[in-house]
Amino acid sequence: MLKKRIIPCLDIKNGRTVKGVNFIDIKDAGDPVELAKQYVKQGADELVFLDITATLENRKTLVELVKTIAREINIPFTVGGGISTVEDAVALIQAGADKVSINSSAVKNPQLITDLKDRFGSQFVVVAIDTKNVNGEWKVFTKGGTYETELETVSWTKKVEALGAGEILLTSMNSDGTKNGFDIEVTKAVSSSVNIPVIASGGAGKTKHFTEVFTKTEASAGLAASIFHFGEIPIPTLKKELKTQNIPIR
Repeated sequence: MLKKRIIPCLDIKNGRTVKGVNFIDIKDAGDPVELAKQYVKQGADELVFLDITATLENRKTLVELVKTIAREINIPFTVGGGISTVEDAVALIQAGADKVSINSSAVKNPQLITDLKDRFGSQFVVVAIDTKNVNGEWKVFTKGGTYETELETVSWTKKVEALGAGEILLTSMNSDGTKNGFDIEVTKAVSSSVNIPVIASGGAGKTKHFTEVFTKTEASAGLAASIFHFGEIPIPTLKKELKTQNIPIR
C-alpha cells in the first residue's frame, strides 16, 4: 500500500496566510514563509500554496512569494491560483514550484490540463476541485467557491483524469474550516472512481479525522490548514498517532 501523505496548505491573500470557514469569514493565520519553514521541520510530506483571490481579482499568482518560500523548503511544493496558461505554469516552475494546481481555468478550458501534461508530465498537474452538496448532488464550484457550475463532481473527476491530470485536490466546501471531519461521502466517491491520487481537503479538526479518511476512503493524502497553522495538532503528533493505527505514513 502506498504511504499516506500529510500536507499543510497555505491559503494566501495579500501576501499573508489566511483561513476561513466554508470559504468565507477569512482570518489572518501568519507569515507564509515562517509557516513553510516550520512545516519542513515538523516533517510535512508536501506543501500546497493557494493564492485564493488570484482568479477573482483576475491576476497572476504571487511569483515573488513563491520564490521566497521555495528557497526555504526541500519538500514537494504545489502552487495554485490564477494559472490560466502554460506560460503561467512555466513562471511558477522557474520560481520553484514542483507542481501546479488549476481549478477555475481547468473548468473553463479543459484542454489546459492536457497542454500542461504534454509539456511537463501528468505528475506535475494537480486539478483542484471545490465541491458542494447542492440539493443532494455534489456540484463543482469555481472562482474561489463563488460560482456554481453545471458539472457533477465524480463525472468531472473522471474527465480530468482522462485529460491527463496526475492528482486531484478535493475540497468539500460543506466541511471546509468546520473541524468536524473530512467529508467521507464525496471523498470516497471520488477516490474510488479514479486511478490517480486524491488529496482529501476540508474539515480536519482531530487526529481521528485523518484515521477515518485513510481507512474509509482511498484518499492518498490528507490536507489541512488551521489545525496546523495554530498548532492545534503538530504534524509529528499526528503521524505518530496514525502509525499506532497501522496506517502507512511517510
